[in-house]
Amino acid sequence: MRKLLIIALWALASVCVITLVTLPISLETQLVTGLCVLFAMMVLKLIRPDGIWRLVALAFGTAIVMRYVYWRTTSTLPPINQLENFIPGFLLYLAEMYSVMMLALSLFVVALPLPSRPSRANMNDRLPQVDVFIPTYNEDPDLLANTMAAARGMDYPADKVRVWLLDDGGTLQKRNSEKIGDANIAERRYAQLKKLSAELGVTYLTRDRNEHAKAGNLNNGLAHSTGELIAVFDADHAPARDFLKETVGYFDEDPRLFLVQTPHFFLNPDPVERNLRTFEKMPSENEMFYGIIQRGLDKWNASFFCGSAAVLRRAALAETNGFSGVSITEDCETAIELHSRGWHSVYVDKPLIAGLQPATFASFIGQRSRWAQGMMQILRFRFPPFKRGLSIPQRLCYMSSTLFWLFPFPRTIFLVAPLFYLFFDLQIFTASGGEFMAYTLTYMVVNLMMQNYLYGAFRWPWVSELYEYVQTVHLLPAVISVILNPRKPTFKVTAKDESIATSRLSEIGKPFFAIFGILLVGVFVTVWKVYAEPFKADVTLVVGGWNLINLIMAGCALGVVSERGERAATRRVKVSRRCDFEIGGRWLQGTIENVSANGARVLVFGANLEELAKDATAGIRFKLFADGTEAVLPVVIRNFERTTDSIAVGCLYQPTEAVHHRLVADLIFANSKQWEQFQLSRRGNPGLLRGTAWFLRLAIFQTYRGLVYFWRDLRGRTGGEPVATLAEKRQ
Repeated sequence: MRKLLIIALWALASVCVITLVTLPISLETQLVTGLCVLFAMMVLKLIRPDGIWRLVALAFGTAIVMRYVYWRTTSTLPPINQLENFIPGFLLYLAEMYSVMMLALSLFVVALPLPSRPSRANMNDRLPQVDVFIPTYNEDPDLLANTMAAARGMDYPADKVRVWLLDDGGTLQKRNSEKIGDANIAERRYAQLKKLSAELGVTYLTRDRNEHAKAGNLNNGLAHSTGELIAVFDADHAPARDFLKETVGYFDEDPRLFLVQTPHFFLNPDPVERNLRTFEKMPSENEMFYGIIQRGLDKWNASFFCGSAAVLRRAALAETNGFSGVSITEDCETAIELHSRGWHSVYVDKPLIAGLQPATFASFIGQRSRWAQGMMQILRFRFPPFKRGLSIPQRLCYMSSTLFWLFPFPRTIFLVAPLFYLFFDLQIFTASGGEFMAYTLTYMVVNLMMQNYLYGAFRWPWVSELYEYVQTVHLLPAVISVILNPRKPTFKVTAKDESIATSRLSEIGKPFFAIFGILLVGVFVTVWKVYAEPFKADVTLVVGGWNLINLIMAGCALGVVSERGERAATRRVKVSRRCDFEIGGRWLQGTIENVSANGARVLVFGANLEELAKDATAGIRFKLFADGTEAVLPVVIRNFERTTDSIAVGCLYQPTEAVHHRLVADLIFANSKQWEQFQLSRRGNPGLLRGTAWFLRLAIFQTYRGLVYFWRDLRGRTGGEPVATLAEKRQ
């Protein structure tokens, strides 16, 4: 009876909603209604942004979206007998419906995400046997040494954990290559990493052949190990001391749990953050996924394996013969297969690893192309909507995660659609300026408001649109390629620990300047059409305004592809640890102010500037976070300056033996709280109005900066002074 009552209430509510959405009203009424909804959403945001009131506000917004969809479907499509208008018009309609569908899926996933789970670090959990896998292919040994040292330094009984370096760069296949140079490199790598692993207490493992990329490498590790749980860290993902203490306890609570995933925290900015200089001020792009979306997926038992910073159950992996390798995103593919077999997952929203992400725009696009192509392969070979064994919420969650990567198609259509009218006078959107204001403009603003409700401090206004635009230009052909030939893509390792010594234009940045030029021409065409055809001025101004928004986005992207010279591969994370600093044989008191993967800044008290010299050797003595004992880390002085009551010394680590890598790992990676504090320091919700004003200022400046880089690059190509040299002079 109760079930029938619930069904009846849902049916009644659906009828009421459909009636309201399809109710014929005047433009004035539609505009007033939209403004009232916006006002109500703003008031609710100020008063009660959480719980049931959050759902009420999202429901108001959803009503406006549905009203727009009905109007868009029934009143704006060009006549089908005018193919020159109908075809591009229908493509634009499909792009908008894709956006609405993704908004609906987002609402389902993150309308009320699970709160962050409490810490388990001090709970008396059973301590199962854990194998730690660090897969590697071509990463630098020093980078691997820090990761291995951090893994060995985790707070867990030594007899219960075994760390494995799974090396795919020193396989027998590579060492026996017909190319002597490649064979010698592989042989040296094999010997060097085997020795380094032994010094750090890590088990080195390679295999005969490079088959099935990372999935094959991990499965080789499974075949040689026996631990109940498997922890996986990418080569550049070093864990904090409390990683295992915060994660392994969940497996005893649920015998069907196959995964505990934690977020990926990065010590360095991605190219967008670095070139726009937003890393210290604005949440990183990945924080929207790890801070909100994964918690939303977790609510529906659909949080998935992200390739690293996770613990998995061996018994679950045995059901699927290890990690899946049909696609080039073996992580998500493995998760969807195990979820379909009735296994569960947990997401722990606490940064417990620190890693590196691509520094150059080209590497960034290469990484995103692999993700996009891998998700398209999963959509093709696993097809979540019809995947047997998945619950309905899990199907919707995986649809959201995979279909998202189709965004290059609608983003391209939104970019070129105004130009169809401005350049070719095609009527692909049959509406007056007043109708556009009453329906489309209110829909767009409500959409932005809903995004602000959903992601708040984790994603500022217009930033998602910028990230999608800068990826679209190169991801579109990549996605088309995998749709046409789903088995073609191969796994490519993302470049790590990169740095850009001098300022320059990205080698794949030229198309963005061409697009900017075309959109700029569209602005002049808008002005001319308003003057020449005043009877169509309302429509022309609307379309011209749309093109202007595209131009602002394209201008900001010019700054993204204008690579700033920056020698350091990683940014510094603030810490505060007492130490002693050695200068010329005497020890002085100091404080370690901040650290990075390569160096530290130390405030030294009681020193004289005359005692310091650039490139001089020195030492930092500090107490280990692990056990409180003291140790000395050798460093080289890179720079120094007088402060109010001390001398600030910039140092570069100089590890010469295995114990030094343990010290670096303890200094940077041991304390996860410092990463959490850094994330919190840059989270803040500027709101829709302030966020839009901030983005507009950013876009204007980045447009100017990008055009300056482009001009200087042209001068360099025609015999003038190259952009890198000029950038160095400015610095």
